[in-house]
Amino acid sequence: MTDLSRRGLLKAAAALAGGGLLVGCAPGGSRSTTDLSYWHLMTGGDGTVMAGLVDAVNAANLGFHATQTVLAWGPPYYTKLAMASAGGRAPDVAIMHASRIAGYAPGGLLEPWDLDLLAEVGLHESDFPARVWEKCQYDGKLYAIALDTHPFVLYYNTELTEKAGVTDTLRSMKSPEEFTEVAAKLQKVTGKHGLSYGYLGDGAQMWRLWYTLYKQTGAEMKLVPGQPAEVDKDAAVTTLKFVQSLLNDTIASRSGDGGTATSEFLHGESGLFFGGVWELPVLKDAKLPVDAMPIPTLFGTQAAYADSHTFVLPRQSKVSPERRKHVYTMVAEILKRSAKWAGGGHIPAYQPVATGAEYQALKPQSNYAGIPAYVNYDPDVWFSGAGSDFQNYFAENVQNVFLGSGDPAAGFDGFVARLNKLLDRPQPV
Repeated sequence: MTDLSRRGLLKAAAALAGGGLLVGCAPGGSRSTTDLSYWHLMTGGDGTVMAGLVDAVNAANLGFHATQTVLAWGPPYYTKLAMASAGGRAPDVAIMHASRIAGYAPGGLLEPWDLDLLAEVGLHESDFPARVWEKCQYDGKLYAIALDTHPFVLYYNTELTEKAGVTDTLRSMKSPEEFTEVAAKLQKVTGKHGLSYGYLGDGAQMWRLWYTLYKQTGAEMKLVPGQPAEVDKDAAVTTLKFVQSLLNDTIASRSGDGGTATSEFLHGESGLFFGGVWELPVLKDAKLPVDAMPIPTLFGTQAAYADSHTFVLPRQSKVSPERRKHVYTMVAEILKRSAKWAGGGHIPAYQPVATGAEYQALKPQSNYAGIPAYVNYDPDVWFSGAGSDFQNYFAENVQNVFLGSGDPAAGFDGFVARLNKLLDRPQPV
């Protein structure tokens, strides 16, 4: 094995350390200078919309043709992308969650975007929300171009909230006590639950809600390799206790999973529903009288959890300037058409679209369009992000807290201890 291949494998290992190790590689063979390879992990409704966007860009006859390769979401996708990048045989462009950039950029698995070339295709820093643009950077360089922000939000059944007389309160509440009171009133109307929230066996769902509330206290979580985790235990325990209080089998099911929570809300057995914006198409297809809003600011500081789909340039052993320019054009053209992408619930990152009439007319999507201004992503560390084990570590320690049988302080201590073990390891680059 050559030194170059050893370094490549080590770089791939660094990006994969947060998730399971599943080996894959990119297909070989030569490619036409005008045929761009594009990898992504969009399936279902998102996959259909993305395919339509790519077809529309291809139909514009801009001197290239983008060919999509759709891979399985999560570890399989990120494993294949890391191994292809390590070997220099990656696609021309790929989708990556913003939360994964910190695991890929340091090891040289991504190449930075050229700001001058972006300007040539009409893309500038001012076209993106500041916090989203910042998340797309690493060590002062831009490694990703955001397509969207997809936050965790609060859905509500407008007929039930009107019947319970809580619609105005829902939109103006400012404390945990007010939220609990509204949910209790809705429970009396539905006769089953006031709130649906599925989390059982799903670390991502637990993390999304808890991290939103934790950040609403103004607390920080700073994870730096080689240093102990910097956290606010008091804030963590306060918010864990609040979640625990909601999961009492009256306000919300103590042991609901994603399927049961969605089913409850769809059948009018609850009036509120914590979920990602990607849940919106299912709710709208059911003709439910549904609206959506950011999770209310219950602990004093406006905050929301989200991630972003971004375009990245995986490392290639040889880069054609002509092909690379075509990639820049392709990404710009997709962004300019991203009002269609917003139909799936996502908030467009490209501000000329996000502030445009087509997106603003979308309801309830535009009701939570302000979230990117105060969005919070996973902490920047090599083992965090979508499809990694980071959120599973959270679940391992706090699921019993959510179930009502675990102590919030002990559960959070266990999570921090797990983080410190990972932070104590040298970053595998």
